[in-house]
Amino acid sequence: MPITAQEIETLLRAEFPDAQITVQGDDGAHFAAEVIDASFAGKNRVQQQRAVYAALKGKMDGSNGDLHALALTTKAPA
Repeated sequence: MPITAQEIETLLRAEFPDAQITVQGDDGAHFAAEVIDASFAGKNRVQQQRAVYAALKGKMDGSNGDLHALALTTKAPA
């Protein structure tokens, strides 16, 4: 079942309620997201992205996932 940009944002917002979150894409499988959150301060990019993927609660789990591709940008606020 295809996932929507709004569903992705809802999952991310649950984990990062104060973040600036932008999700783009409308084909149901390929999306781009930017997540800017204070919790990323002091974490490297891999740690930041792992936190985001964990928030997606298995939606990207291999061929069984609802989400095929996510171009991800993460950072702490300036």
